Amino acid sequence: MKEPSRTGAAAAIVSGGIMVSRLFGIVRQSLIAKYLGTTGVADAFQAAFKITNTIQNLFGEGALSTSFIPVYSKLVETGDEKEAGRVAGAVGAVLGLVVAVLVLICVAATPWLIPLIAKGFEPHRRELTILYTRILFPGAGIFVISAWCLGIQNSHRKFLLPYLAPVLWNVAMIVTLLWAGPRQGTRDLAVTLAWASVLGAALQFAIQVPSTLRLVPGLRLTLGVGSSHVRTVMRNFGPAFLARGVVQFSSYIDNWLASYLPEGMVASFGYASSIIYLPVSLFGMAIAAAELPEMSRAVGNETEIATYLRGSLTRGLRRIAYFVIPSAAAFLAFGDLLAKLLFQRGKYSAADSYYAWGILAGASVGLLATTMGRLYSSTYYALHDTKTPLRFAIVRVILTTVLGYLFALWLPPRLGIDAHWGAAGLTASAGIAGWIEFALLRGRLNRRIGVTGIPFTLVASLWSSAALGVAAGWGMRTLTVGQNNYVGPLLVLGTFGVVYLGMTAVLGIPEAKTLAARIRRRK
Repeated sequence: MKEPSRTGAAAAIVSGGIMVSRLFGIVRQSLIAKYLGTTGVADAFQAAFKITNTIQNLFGEGALSTSFIPVYSKLVETGDEKEAGRVAGAVGAVLGLVVAVLVLICVAATPWLIPLIAKGFEPHRRELTILYTRILFPGAGIFVISAWCLGIQNSHRKFLLPYLAPVLWNVAMIVTLLWAGPRQGTRDLAVTLAWASVLGAALQFAIQVPSTLRLVPGLRLTLGVGSSHVRTVMRNFGPAFLARGVVQFSSYIDNWLASYLPEGMVASFGYASSIIYLPVSLFGMAIAAAELPEMSRAVGNETEIATYLRGSLTRGLRRIAYFVIPSAAAFLAFGDLLAKLLFQRGKYSAADSYYAWGILAGASVGLLATTMGRLYSSTYYALHDTKTPLRFAIVRVILTTVLGYLFALWLPPRLGIDAHWGAAGLTASAGIAGWIEFALLRGRLNRRIGVTGIPFTLVASLWSSAALGVAAGWGMRTLTVGQNNYVGPLLVLGTFGVVYLGMTAVLGIPEAKTLAARIRRRK
């Protein structure tokens, strides 16, 4: 049995690709905030964006990757290129057919779907949401096929291109905003932007096709599902799809509850989410994406596989904690500065930045649990167990729904709190549910492969370093009062980051040494 492969470089490549893509995404969201603000049109556009994103997440990187990569990676590892090509072709053909039919159905059924998803919208916002959703749906279908390319390339340890490709999607929308933003009203601009999203999705897919075809010589798209490996993918896809469906249902519940909040809060939730998903994507998604193909290659007896998986999981959890804990601290302490730095211009006001702070502070509650939970789920998928994450995801959704209603809609008026702050209750309730799901995932896996997790001393050291960074950041904040939207926040956040990195290095945390060595090599 081999030792766990070092996936730090792969995770760094994935994280780098995601970072570039997310930075362009932040620019995109900043421009949307500038030209659409927190108006009713912005609410409708963000709701439509989230609805179509559901298809992408259901069929794409979530369900497809977790069912396809473990099977395909093992075939690649054993050198069975012919069978690997047969599996890739069959999965691609079936996926393309299913998604095409589903997109057509969704476009036709949009008028009936929107009232279920954005029930709290008045007729004007509901009609706009229908319009934007119908335009965006084809792009969502293209994103799903792009995830098939990603699965193939990740299985061959090719990580950079599939995670950089979304830059093209963001660029298409950024160029559109820069050109049309000053020329069009908010309603027409949102229509133009929706079409730009579809074009960007096509570009994202097109740039991945040549390299994908080179990795699978003689690829033939066929609906033949006679191979036992193809049937395994299909069998695993069902529970994985349901698990993603449960997660997306949770997102639907958030959107449904947010539609009952004051106008503009759906848009505010969308803008803040682009910040929240940054550490989740950079560290949770990147590390899970790098580890899944390697964990799927585990061979040997039950004890050897368990040892291999524990090593991979522990290494990944330590890296996640090192980067996500300071992210959560920054959301809690400096959320308003993040929103001010990224969005506060044009139609996006200072008041909007404070509401975003509440959303980010709420998200800090469960940020670590949610991110580590991704890696635990990947470990189950590497064991071809897609049912256990599904059961625990259902528990999380039930909790998120109940707690979300209580914290966002029921509690604020009874405490005399401004209804706008109900959005913070949504993210906080999701965080509480995320910790419970994480505990269930970890507990069941510990009984299966042995004790997993990271030492309490490491967690305490990281939180202590983050707390000192926050104190230093607040000190800098008092010195930069009155600075413009860029200089002040950058100095505060920079101080926080430098102190955190310095303290973790002083404490001798290995991840700090690794990061410092990587920075020195690049210099």
